Amino acid sequence: MPADGYFLFTLALKMAVAAGFVIAATVIAERAGAFIGSLIVTLPISTGPAYVFIALDHEAHFVARAALTSVYNNVPTAFYTATFVVMAQRCGPWLSVAVGLLVWFVMTYLFSQLTWALTPAIAVNVAAITVFFFLVRSFREAPMPRLPMRRSDLLLRAILVSVLIAAVVTLSFTIGPEKTGLLASFPATFTATMLILHRRVGGKATAAVMAHSLVGLLGFGLCMAVLYLTAIPAGAPLALCFALLFSMSWNTATLLLRRAGVPL
Repeated sequence: MPADGYFLFTLALKMAVAAGFVIAATVIAERAGAFIGSLIVTLPISTGPAYVFIALDHEAHFVARAALTSVYNNVPTAFYTATFVVMAQRCGPWLSVAVGLLVWFVMTYLFSQLTWALTPAIAVNVAAITVFFFLVRSFREAPMPRLPMRRSDLLLRAILVSVLIAAVVTLSFTIGPEKTGLLASFPATFTATMLILHRRVGGKATAAVMAHSLVGLLGFGLCMAVLYLTAIPAGAPLALCFALLFSMSWNTATLLLRRAGVPL
């Protein structure tokens, strides 16, 4: 197969695989209620496939540097989430997401002007998410209506994630590891969830899912830290397994603590 044809074939395959993961995860989230849904959407279901494809195309050093960027750029996603939770109480899906994304882009730009090491990146994650956890806590309880799934909703989820994967795969060769890490950590799953759930179940129910997601979002940032720490010594494939295992363990522990009565 010619090189261009092989690239297009593998790109289409990568986009389809990633979209399939996100569709399955978000359908489960909608059926399971706000808290369980938040645990589902904070798993690395869009960033994870993006990093798998990055690892297939680049060496471990590239993966590690991109992962460090994703650690500190998890903080703008926390700002995005908190902004959406507040906006969604009174505004429609497009305005709520647009304002949230504007905050994300501004914070991403500001953070990218600094030089980061792992420890301060984790410290900023913990501090920001702790503050937002308490700020949006009052918005976490709202009923989640059960509605039939529409094909158009599934198509929108697939398109959002497919575009992200296409951008990561095609641009990573020219924009370098840091910008690749920014692109890979773009909150595609959050954005798809916000837009679709808001249209289907209303702003308050969607805001409840996103308000619950902050604990899982901290776990996602730490998951990226695990990838950064293990990519070079263990190799990218094994490091990706460690990161996924950490993310799943974090969310499982959050669920168990919640069932034990801890107000997470």
